[in-house]
Amino acid sequence: MTVPHLVPEPVEGHRPTARLLIVGPQGSGKGTQGVRIAESYGIPVVSTGDIFRANIKEGTPLGQQVTAILDKGDLVPDELTSEIVRDRLSQEDAENGFLLDGYPRNTAQVAHLDAFLEGRGEALDAVILLDVPREESIARLALRAAEQGRSDDTDEAIAHRLDIYEKETAPIIEVYSSRGIVDRIDGVGSLEEITERIAAALAARGLRSPASAA
Repeated sequence: MTVPHLVPEPVEGHRPTARLLIVGPQGSGKGTQGVRIAESYGIPVVSTGDIFRANIKEGTPLGQQVTAILDKGDLVPDELTSEIVRDRLSQEDAENGFLLDGYPRNTAQVAHLDAFLEGRGEALDAVILLDVPREESIARLALRAAEQGRSDDTDEAIAHRLDIYEKETAPIIEVYSSRGIVDRIDGVGSLEEITERIAAALAARGLRSPASAA
């Protein structure tokens, strides 16, 4: 299967320094915060959502599959998602650092990621958990739906995806918490405030970005 790759431009003077995962319910702002943190560390964002949307835009067979799945308010199957992520993390720009967004979303995918990283002698350095109340997530998604007219952001689809998150994705936090790598971040506030909270938590782990060190 050929998957279009979304490779960010390298950041001058930045050296990849961390392998991160950002987690949070839909509407938590993890996409925006993930980009900010990745830019600061000079590492690529590996977002399953972006990869899927690129395929949808190009009308690839994968894009057609994903459209049908999302229009029903469901999530893409583990096998398909894991194949795409493994392919993306095998690219040169992700060899020494990356920020995952949207994967793993359940404990089965955690096992897939563990096996892949262990095969390279690697492991995640930190898991950034954006803590946002369900009511806040719903309000943000409803606003986004009104502004963008997203077909996958109907009221029913929003509620369904949040239910799936709470049932399947939240348990991965227990797995990563047992490893001592979860940083729970208050996800309510301005973009700058939340970014600063994340940066401070990572710095406390000794994961200082090239930007902050400059």
